[in-house]
Amino acid sequence: MLSLFASPLSPLVTALGYFVDTRLGDPSWLYHPVRALGWVIDRAEKAVRSRVGSEAGMKIAGATVTLLLSSTVAALVSTLIALPLLGFLLAVYFAYSGLALRCLLDEGADVERLLQADDIDEARVRLSYLVSRDTSRMDAVDIRRSLAETLSENFSDGFVAPLFYLCLFGPAGMWAYKTVNTFDSMWGYKNERYSHLGWFPARLDDVLNFIPARLSAVLILLVSRRPRPLAALRTVIRQAGKMESPNAGWPMAACAIALNARMGGPTSYFGRIKQKPLLGGEFAWDQALLARLLLTLKRTGGWSLLILISFQAFLWFAA
Repeated sequence: MLSLFASPLSPLVTALGYFVDTRLGDPSWLYHPVRALGWVIDRAEKAVRSRVGSEAGMKIAGATVTLLLSSTVAALVSTLIALPLLGFLLAVYFAYSGLALRCLLDEGADVERLLQADDIDEARVRLSYLVSRDTSRMDAVDIRRSLAETLSENFSDGFVAPLFYLCLFGPAGMWAYKTVNTFDSMWGYKNERYSHLGWFPARLDDVLNFIPARLSAVLILLVSRRPRPLAALRTVIRQAGKMESPNAGWPMAACAIALNARMGGPTSYFGRIKQKPLLGGEFAWDQALLARLLLTLKRTGGWSLLILISFQAFLWFAA
């Protein structure tokens, strides 16, 4: 039992990290490591663009910087959590800061509160912080639909995937994943500016999210207690396959099907309308459906912890 407190790789670190996340979230007064990652990645982009001009060179540079920074971050975290006494507390901090369930749910609830207060202009602004699509002309239905889509997608890559790698490889493995995911969020756009520089981190992020995305979908369906769950899962598989992303459609389709609500359709990106595949059921998103979605994600987060930490504990005590 003492070894649970002595090692930063123990299931206790995972449990405490989850507990702190659900209680504290992401307060503005506490510095978050992703901010430092964003600063480094931004500086790296400027350095690459000042030295590299060819498309092939951009791809090589993108891959090199991604692998170099993610391995450096993993090594740094591994060194810090190995420190005597302080290492355990740092491990809990890194576990907590790598999970984003409370932050995700709070951001969704904040936008919904603005809609309920009829402050649609501010709701559009707050939503714009969470999505890359145009929000300036959205009505309440569009805002809730866009919010439901980003909450569903980010539940997988912002919570389940970090938790998955935390349970398998500890805080160092978790932050190697978080580094790649941050590269993808900054460089993973399919446009002229990033199509070459961001090619490798986007593909690597797809690989790393392959299992977590599918695990997220299965857990969402189980928690929602849909009748005929196997038929619902087959529908998720079919609908998720229509999406451009190999992973994003899984949690999105699962949430849409679980609540019989509609996702996808015409969406404005950078001034252009994109027809996204339709997912889910027949109902448009309203206040009640969004509240059910937040509750479903909260409950699924708890079950995700229970299942993954049980697997981690099995590995821990079997070692």
